[in-house]
Amino acid sequence: MAKTVTPSGTTSPGVLASLDPLLREWLPRQRWFAGKGRPVTGFSLVAGTELLPSRSRLGLYHLLVRAHQPDTAGDCYQLLIGAREALPPRLAPALIGHVTDGPLTGRTVYDALYDARPAGLLLEALRTGARIGVLRCERDFDQEIRPGLVPRLMTAEQSNSSVVYGDTFILKLLRRVVPGVNPDLELPLALAREGCPRVPAPTAWMEGDVQGETYVLGVLQPYLQGATDGWELALRELAKGEDFGAEARDLGRATAEVHRALARALPTATFGHAQIQPLVDGMVVRLEAAAQAVPTLRPYAPALRTAFTALAALAAEGHTWTAQRVHGDLHLGQCLRAPAGEWTLIDFEGEPARPLAERRMPQPAVRDVAGMLRSFDYAAHSADPPLPAWAHGCRAAFCSGYAEVAGVDPRTDPVLLRAYETDKAVYEVVYEARHRPDWLPVPLSAIHRLAAPDLP
Repeated sequence: MAKTVTPSGTTSPGVLASLDPLLREWLPRQRWFAGKGRPVTGFSLVAGTELLPSRSRLGLYHLLVRAHQPDTAGDCYQLLIGAREALPPRLAPALIGHVTDGPLTGRTVYDALYDARPAGLLLEALRTGARIGVLRCERDFDQEIRPGLVPRLMTAEQSNSSVVYGDTFILKLLRRVVPGVNPDLELPLALAREGCPRVPAPTAWMEGDVQGETYVLGVLQPYLQGATDGWELALRELAKGEDFGAEARDLGRATAEVHRALARALPTATFGHAQIQPLVDGMVVRLEAAAQAVPTLRPYAPALRTAFTALAALAAEGHTWTAQRVHGDLHLGQCLRAPAGEWTLIDFEGEPARPLAERRMPQPAVRDVAGMLRSFDYAAHSADPPLPAWAHGCRAAFCSGYAEVAGVDPRTDPVLLRAYETDKAVYEVVYEARHRPDWLPVPLSAIHRLAAPDLP
């Protein structure tokens, strides 16, 4: 087992041994657990901090735990574990189990983010810039954090966990964590320095210093009260039979504003053949793996491959593109629209399944554009019957709005846009086949379109 670094607040490995059999059952059921479909063979403690003593009525542990599975190095997860003699009925959804062995014998353990007191302790640690064990809290002192804000856990499915405090702040607690600079903190901080109003500036953040490496564990940002996420808004307008073109155009403008601010704040690069070819190679590899995993995709693979080889050929002819830091996983659910109509972009973590170094690489900005175009397609196909014309209108409006700010319409580079949209659709096919088979027709309809030889 890995050892924790600081003796102050450190919990013993025996606590993890107590939890082991319960976590093997509970962890794979969580929405944010990345290793679904493979058994958990064991755990090792990366770091453990006792936030409330185990002998008290409420014990509280912050754990960084590596879950070992066959054929993988094992992902590290952040857990906030509460321990009580018995759970009150209000905490029943948080139950992990009853401990029968080790130092927590006889206690009932649960996901403490559901509990107001532990969630409140996190906010107080962030407010005061606390140092506890390996945990280190930092904050922007230009933003006030009032004590005693009432917490509530957001229960919508997501790849992390979020707690809202008094409709004033929202804490995003990262669940699967890796050491290094996390773009979910790095990029909003950079945008705040640029004065970009389209992204909430981080108010405070929590990191873990473990064996000489730093893990970003959570980010506190202003909560946009009354805002609606773009996915819910799009579905609502679809259900009413309303056009979404004006909203899509405004969202295109907002996306371009964020891209311009990122290009000012962080280094950009010029991508020629030497840089584009590895990107194309990665796209081809992902396509081949997807075709093996999802037989339905195989008849389309040769035509889809031309989307990537056409990009490589263009680069070989001497064409170049500007690359910069981007959102990395942009879709309607990552955008919030305020009651007054302004759009805000959130969740800059990128695709969690990709390595951190890859998520922090400069990319052509059209990668984000392609992600949003695919999201419009998803929304249109959630209607019964599907409304592809609605998606087409949204795609056109978004690109037009983007061009108004960026000065360049993404559609004027169809080879690059097709390559990135194809890569995204291939990813979606694999995801839906594994996790939501009923949704598989949505990306397959895009695959059919993208594979068409007369694609404009």
